[in-house]
Amino acid sequence: MIRPVLAQVTLPDSSSIGLDPNLNTLGDIISRAFEYLLIIAGLSMFGMILWGGVHLIISRGNPEGIKEGTNKIIYGIIGFLVVFATYWIIQIIETIFHLSIL
Repeated sequence: MIRPVLAQVTLPDSSSIGLDPNLNTLGDIISRAFEYLLIIAGLSMFGMILWGGVHLIISRGNPEGIKEGTNKIIYGIIGFLVVFATYWIIQIIETIFHLSIL
């Protein structure tokens, strides 16, 4: 008689493969991602300012090019301010209502 071969697989826990075991819910993942959002927004703003500055230089006095370069710089700063304001609004809500959002 041939006996069936049964295999047992033991999967490693999430901490042994480099994942944070505290990331159990979608809120935990969003909170972790939001920590890096300010860094990404700052780098993005820096890139937009550089790109807008280069565009201003390349435009060589062309009014349309100057407008495009200025808009890139302004939009980069506005985008960073929106992300920064969002972070501080969340901090104020956490303080007022004693919540733990981030």
